[in-house]
Amino acid sequence: MTSASDDADATVTDAEVAALVSMARDRRARSVVVGSGRTPGALATARLIAAAWERAGGDVLDTIAWPETGASWLRFATRFAAAGPDLWVMTGPATGWAQMTRRLLWSTAWRPARTLATAVVGDPRTLALVGPARLYGLAGASADGTTWHVAEER
Repeated sequence: MTSASDDADATVTDAEVAALVSMARDRRARSVVVGSGRTPGALATARLIAAAWERAGGDVLDTIAWPETGASWLRFATRFAAAGPDLWVMTGPATGWAQMTRRLLWSTAWRPARTLATAVVGDPRTLALVGPARLYGLAGASADGTTWHVAEER
């Protein structure tokens, strides 16, 4: 088994994108902000999701690409949370996503329950980097188009 720190740079599948758009529509979202790491796969994923959302009639208020490593994610977290979308959409890789998510939790009004994420983020090893108890309500799509949801730990 590989650890989440062995950051894969996968691009989303068509089924994954379709499921994310469907989930956003089911939540009656009109606007999203799409955030990703800066790897080629993450950037391609963000572009694919944004384009699919716009084709579905939604608005993309902003796209944010954060570093995989860095001294501070505060500037990126503040910008990601500031646009006030109906939903946020996030993708990895794992290490940068976890750092960004921690900063979002500590410093902004961002909430996991208003966020959809890709399969890269939904990997249990990736979620463990932040802690599932802190991510209650986060939902997303797997590569095969099935959906997942972080339930409250008891």
